[in-house]
Amino acid sequence: MIPLERLAVIGVGLIGGSFALALRSAGLARQVIGAGRSPGNLELALQHGVIDAIAADAAQAAQGADLVIVATPVAQVPQVFAAIEPVLGTKAVVTDAGSTKQDVVAAARAALGAKLAQFVPAHPIAGAEHGGAIAATADLFRGKRVVLTPLAETSPQALAQVEQAWEACGARLFRMAPREHDAVFAAVSHLPHLLAYALVHDIAERGNAAQLFGYAASGFRDFTRIASSHPEMWRDICVANREALLAELERYGAQLAALRPMIERGDAAALERVFAAARAARERWLKGDYEP
Repeated sequence: MIPLERLAVIGVGLIGGSFALALRSAGLARQVIGAGRSPGNLELALQHGVIDAIAADAAQAAQGADLVIVATPVAQVPQVFAAIEPVLGTKAVVTDAGSTKQDVVAAARAALGAKLAQFVPAHPIAGAEHGGAIAATADLFRGKRVVLTPLAETSPQALAQVEQAWEACGARLFRMAPREHDAVFAAVSHLPHLLAYALVHDIAERGNAAQLFGYAASGFRDFTRIASSHPEMWRDICVANREALLAELERYGAQLAALRPMIERGDAAALERVFAAARAARERWLKGDYEP
C-alpha cells in the first residue's frame, strides 16, 4: 500500500482512533486529521498522538484527504456524507466503520452521487465497552475480522485501497451483502447488547436494587459487560437495524417461552439437554470451529 499523505478520521473514538494509530504504526499515514463533536476528545487525541491536527468540521478534514474513515455513530453518517461530498477529490476513497450497513449504504447513495464509486462500506468486528480517543490502540484490529460490503458501483481501486489499509492494521477480511450483514449482526451483536442493557435496567429500577447489585458477582458482570458500551451508539444501531433486531427478539422470546414450561414442571432432564447443547456449541465457537 502506498503511504497516505492525508488520512481524515471523522469520529476519533476507539475505532477511528485505533485505525489511525494502526496505519501510523505501519508507516502508512503521514498526516492524520481528526474531526468530531467533542473538542475535549479531539484535544486528547492530539495530545496522545492519535491525530496530527484538528479540523473545524468533517468537510475541512476530508478536503485533500486520500482516505476518509467515518467512524461516528451511524445516525450521524448521512450528515457527514452530505458535508464531505463537495470536497472529495476524484482519487479520494471513503469508508466507514458502522455496525449497520443497509442504512449507511442508503445514506451514501443519497449523498455521494457520482462519487459513490469511491465508497467502500466496512465494519470492523473489534471494540470494547469503553470508548473515546483515550481508549484507542494500534493493535485493536490485529487478528480481528473486518467485514466489507462493497457495492456494485464500488471501484476496484477504492476497494483495493480499503482492503490494504485494513490488512495493514492486522485485520482479516470478509465480504457480505449489506442485508446479510445486518441480519447476522442483529443475532450475534445487536441482540446481546439489547439484552444486557435490559437486564441491568430492570435490576436498577427495582426497589431493592442496592441489595441485588451488592450480591451480583462474576456471572452478572460477564453477562452485562457490554451494557457499559456507548448508549448513543447502541441506540442508533438498534433503531437503524430494527427490522432484523425485532426478528431476533421474536426468536429469542420463543426460546424463553420453550424454557418456561420446563422450569414450571421441574423437567430437569429437558433443561439439562438444552444447557448441554448450548455449552457444547459455545465451546466449539471458542475453539474456532465456526470460522466463516
